[in-house]
Amino acid sequence: MQRICVFCGSNTGNNPIYIEQAKQLGTTLAKHNITLIYGGTTIGLMGAIADAVLAAGGKVIGIIPQRLADKPNMAHQGLTDLHIVESMHQRKAKMAELADGFIALPGGIGTFEELFEMLTWSQLDFHKKPCAVLNINGFYDKLTDFLDSVIAAQFMKPEHRQLLISESDPKQLLEKMHNYQAPTVSKWFNPPK
Repeated sequence: MQRICVFCGSNTGNNPIYIEQAKQLGTTLAKHNITLIYGGTTIGLMGAIADAVLAAGGKVIGIIPQRLADKPNMAHQGLTDLHIVESMHQRKAKMAELADGFIALPGGIGTFEELFEMLTWSQLDFHKKPCAVLNINGFYDKLTDFLDSVIAAQFMKPEHRQLLISESDPKQLLEKMHNYQAPTVSKWFNPPK
């Protein structure tokens, strides 16, 4: 993996551990010569991880929609490369094109939407890239429990549970992503004929 896309909050959350772990992940990416692909802003966990990668001598590629780039002090001007695109759809497509894997840190609706789109593409075999959450302070525990209930209700096959890697330590998370093997089972319980 040479480039990892990180989805995360444009806010910092209510616990300093979120920023601390975002910075630790950023430093870890830089030390492993992995380029960060992210949303291109200066704010929240997004800005924290980008700044940590840059401070550790790493590379950062930001991708931001024009509408957000037009807001004062929103677009990060110190990145290795900044792509300004027209829409959120183009942003996600560019992120997916450039990245070898995806990590979600704590965040809100936008973070969840981005993560689930990449998981959906993986389940449909549009890509075989690892998708993961850095489960800081148990932030994603309820999500992973919910996915188990989706399996129990037979809306997702048990084999597809491994589409989402969850780990609380950045180094172990990267190791799991490096060793990831995409499941080969079909998404459908009753495939179309």
